[in-house]
Amino acid sequence: MTASLASLAGVRARAEPFVEDLSREVHSALAGLKPDVDLQPVFTRHAAAFGDESLAAVHAAHEAAEPGTDDARSARVLLEWVLDSRIGRDLAPLDERCLRWEASARIPLPDGSFEPYQRVTITLSNTPGMRERRVIDDARAALVAAEFAPLRRERLQRERDLWAGAGVASDYIRTFEALAGVSLDGLRNQCAAFLRDTQAIWDEVLPHYLKTRLGMTAADVIRADAGVLFRAREFDAAFPASAMEREVRRFVTEMGASPDANGRVRYDTAEREGKRSRAFCSPVRIPEEVHLVVRPHGGQSDWMTLLHELGHALHFANAERTLPFEYRWTGDNSVTEGYAMLFDHRLKDRGWLLRYTGLGNARVDDYLRSAGFEELHFLRRYAAKLLYEMDLYGGSVPWDSLPALYVDTLSRATGFRYREADAFVDVDPHFYAARYLRAWQLQAVLNESLTERFNEDWWRNPVAGPWIVGELFGQGQRELADEQAMRVSARSLGFAPLVRAVERLLQ
Repeated sequence: MTASLASLAGVRARAEPFVEDLSREVHSALAGLKPDVDLQPVFTRHAAAFGDESLAAVHAAHEAAEPGTDDARSARVLLEWVLDSRIGRDLAPLDERCLRWEASARIPLPDGSFEPYQRVTITLSNTPGMRERRVIDDARAALVAAEFAPLRRERLQRERDLWAGAGVASDYIRTFEALAGVSLDGLRNQCAAFLRDTQAIWDEVLPHYLKTRLGMTAADVIRADAGVLFRAREFDAAFPASAMEREVRRFVTEMGASPDANGRVRYDTAEREGKRSRAFCSPVRIPEEVHLVVRPHGGQSDWMTLLHELGHALHFANAERTLPFEYRWTGDNSVTEGYAMLFDHRLKDRGWLLRYTGLGNARVDDYLRSAGFEELHFLRRYAAKLLYEMDLYGGSVPWDSLPALYVDTLSRATGFRYREADAFVDVDPHFYAARYLRAWQLQAVLNESLTERFNEDWWRNPVAGPWIVGELFGQGQRELADEQAMRVSARSLGFAPLVRAVERLLQ
C-alpha cells in the first residue's frame, strides 16, 4: 500500500465514527427525542477525523490523482467532506443556537395563545380562513425577523466566508463547482429558461386553483396561503392516515424489495412534541441503521412525504457495506434526492394511485391535474431559489439588499408574495437547492428508464425492485447524478422531461 493510500485509509477510519456520532445527535434532537442539541462536543471528540493530518492527506491525494480516474473522484469527494466537516465545526455554535431557537420558540398570537414554531407550517396548512392565516403568519414573521433571521444571516455569512477562504478556488461558487462536480452557472441558465418557458402555463393554472380552492385572486395571496392551497383537503378521504404506511409498504413489497430493508429502516411517523415539522431521513449507520422521521400534516401531503423519505431510507439501507466511506456517506446528494423523488412521484402515476389509494376512477383525473399544478409550483419555486442563492453566495449583492431581492425573485416565480423576514431562513445551506433541481431531472430519467425496462407499472413488477436495489441503491453515491443518468439510460439531465410530464398532468 502506498503512503497516499494508507493516509486515505486512516482518514476513512476516523471519519466513520464521527459521522455516526454526529448523525445520532442530530437525529435525536430533530425527532424530538431529546430537548437539546449538542454538536460541539461531537466535533471535539472527533477532531482528528477532519484535522490537519486528514486535510493534508486528502489534499495530497487530490493533487496527485490523474484526472478522470477513480482515485481523483475519491480524493475530490473526501476533500469536500473534510472541508465541510472543518467548516461545520466552526459553524457548530451557530447551528446549535439556530436549532435551539427552532425547538423552543413560541409565536405569540393576539388572543394571548402561543403557537410552537415547529408546528406553524402544519397549522397554516390546516387553517382554512384567510384572516386567521394572516394573523398567524404576521406573528410568525415578526418573531422570525426579530430573533431568528439575524441568527440565520450570521450563519450564512460565516458559511460563505469560510468556503471562499478554503483555498480551493477564487470564491464560494467556484469552490462548490470544483468540489461538487456541478456547474452552477449551467444550472442557473437552465432555471432561467425553465421559468421563462413555463410562465404562460403558470399564469393560466394558478388563478383557477386560487379561485376554486381559496376564493382568492393572484393579487391577494401570500406565501402562507400556499400551504393550505396545496394541502388539497378535498382529496383527504382517498389518503387516510390509517392506510398510509400499510399501502406504501405493500407497494415496495410488490416491487420485489423489502419496505424496511430487512429491519434496517426504522419508521417514525408519530406525532411528538419537539419533533421537526419538516420530514427527514436520518442514516445513523450506513447501511445498518436508518431512521425515517415524519410529523403528520394530513392527507396526500403525508403520503408524498413518507414516500420521499422512504426513497432516501431504502437507498442508504441498501448501500453495499463494502463501499468506501465516501461513497456511502457523501458524494452528490442529487442522487439520493433523485431516488426520494422517484418514490414520491408515484403520487403522479395514475396506475399507482388507482392501486394503492382510495381515489378511484371518478376522482383520479382531478387529482392528477392538482398534482401537476403542485409540481409546477415547486419546480418554479426551486428554480427561483437557486437564482436567489447564486446572488446570496456570489457576493455581488450587499447583505442588506438580499431580503428585497428574495421577495422579488420568489414572488415573481410563484405568484405568492414572500416576506423579507424569510430571506435568510428559506435557504438550505451549501447550495442544496441545486441538489434538489438535479434530483428532479434525475428522477424523470430514471422513471423513463424503468418504464422501458419493466413496463409502465414497473412499481409492481417483482423484478424491478431487485434491479433498483442492485443497480441504483447498492452503488451508494459513487456517481454524479448526470453520470448515473447516462449509465442507466444514455440520457442527459434537463428540464424538458419535467415540462412534458407537467403538461400531461394538467391536460
